[in-house]
Amino acid sequence: MDQNNIKHFQPIKEEIEKIGKACLDAAFKVHTNLGPGLLESVYERALLYELNKMGLFFENQRLLPIRYDNIQMESSLRIDLLVENCVIVELKANENIIPLYEAQLLTYLKLSGIRLDYLINFNVLHLKNGIKRMVV
Repeated sequence: MDQNNIKHFQPIKEEIEKIGKACLDAAFKVHTNLGPGLLESVYERALLYELNKMGLFFENQRLLPIRYDNIQMESSLRIDLLVENCVIVELKANENIIPLYEAQLLTYLKLSGIRLDYLINFNVLHLKNGIKRMVV
């Protein structure tokens, strides 16, 4: 087994888990205050505000380059949020989360080399039902 495959079986580092938890705490605060039914962009701005209050470094709408056959290609793929350079947060405000969204996030993890991702759908009555955690 090569070294790239070994990392997939290692647990996520504690400091990365803490950042992921902070992202979820911020999302719960946003959902509690705003509730479901708004546009994704509204939730994104509120989440950015909460993460900023927490003192976390983040990039929103970060371009994700693609490596193919040992060349780097520009793309129009964008990560909704990259927090502390180690957690991807993808936001939705849809009635349903479809399998394509999850497949897309797995691709984002693969392309970015990041191991932890949260898909957060704010258009649910209880936010705990709108969170999907993905680890590679």
